[in-house]
Amino acid sequence: MFGIGFSEILVILIIGIIFLGPDKLPEAMIKIAKIFKALKKVVNEAKETIDQELKIQDLKAEALEYKKKLEETTQNVRGSMYVDEFQKIKNTTNDITGSIKENIQEASALTKKENKKSSENITKEPTKEIEKKENKNV
Repeated sequence: MFGIGFSEILVILIIGIIFLGPDKLPEAMIKIAKIFKALKKVVNEAKETIDQELKIQDLKAEALEYKKKLEETTQNVRGSMYVDEFQKIKNTTNDITGSIKENIQEASALTKKENKKSSENITKEPTKEIEKKENKNV
């Protein structure tokens, strides 16, 4: 129990018999047993109290960890909301850019058509003038 061997217990019993006598020895042993039982009970209660305190501290630490994770997740969600808003703005900008490009292409095509028509008119007019001059000469 406390590192006491059989021979040491025997010596303690002999000393107890000598000092207390055979009549009082059983009562003394019962009192000593009760004292050891009470000490064991106090030690066990102290252990349980310490274990409960440690469990409470563990629960507090776990709760703080969950709180921290929740805050990080909240920040991430808020960040992704801003990213979503920027994505919407980007999509709108891309749509506007696409429609501007289409308008430029249409305007370019119309300009090319107009240039063709005007160049055809320019080339046709001199040939008409040359024909008129030839007709006059004839």
